[in-house]
Amino acid sequence: MSTESLRKDHHLIEKMLKALDTTAALLKSGKTIPAPILDQMIDFTKNFTLVCHHGKEEDSLFPALEKSGMPREGGPIARMLFEHEVTKQLASKLEESAKIYLQSGRADSLVADIKGYIDHVALHLAKENHRLFMMADMILQGKADQINRDLARSEEEKLKELGKTRSHYEKLVSDIELGLA
Repeated sequence: MSTESLRKDHHLIEKMLKALDTTAALLKSGKTIPAPILDQMIDFTKNFTLVCHHGKEEDSLFPALEKSGMPREGGPIARMLFEHEVTKQLASKLEESAKIYLQSGRADSLVADIKGYIDHVALHLAKENHRLFMMADMILQGKADQINRDLARSEEEKLKELGKTRSHYEKLVSDIELGLA
């Protein structure tokens, strides 16, 4: 399957969405979330999701689909690129409201921004999992090995630029899940 690596990313991102949802519920109930937890969540949303995962799609998957005949404009690729930009804006908003929360203790904006981020990203992942990736797996069937090599190379390069590894982000998500349990 040419989208196997991306599906694994989605699984990890979905775990972070659950952790964010728990965080929002805790904040709403008046609990305090420490800065290190929020900082790690922001790191994940900005660096793993935006830089690594979206980078893999934009640098490897989408160009391969284009070369195989899927138009970049007016179709699924254009929609996903638009949604990637929305995700970037929501992650920035989330980061800003986290800073305000840490300075003021007021959680309302942070809770709203977490919920907005979760809603958008969950829907985006569903579209990719159930539409785009199914099309990609069919279109790129004979090229799966090459696509997987390209995705692995892209992930390694992007994470290396960040000074991180995939196992770092897997551990980060696991630690956050344990810390919120």
